[in-house]
Amino acid sequence: MAFYKEPCIHCGNYLPRDSHFCPKCGSMSPFIYSCPACLLEVGKGDAVCRGCGRPLYILCPKCMEKTFVQESCEHCGESLMTQCPNKRCQSRQFFENKKCTACGKVISKK
Repeated sequence: MAFYKEPCIHCGNYLPRDSHFCPKCGSMSPFIYSCPACLLEVGKGDAVCRGCGRPLYILCPKCMEKTFVQESCEHCGESLMTQCPNKRCQSRQFFENKKCTACGKVISKK
């Protein structure tokens, strides 16, 4: 049986289809785009998430350009992720999230 690799949608690195992370770019979802609030799969051209209604285009906090809600800005490359403050969780979260999508801890804004 042949095992085929597919490219990471963020960097193009070829990975086995069952990969959960891309070792080259560090993406946590190398084959799909997902809503940062409800984690439902979304398309890059979608204006809002069909599950929770969250807008999928935001202004980058660094360059102030309109960008899709993914792991980094499409224009300046700045990361749009932050780390969960829960010491047991520490999963990467979208910077606008109010609660961690992994453990539910409230993320306070500084």
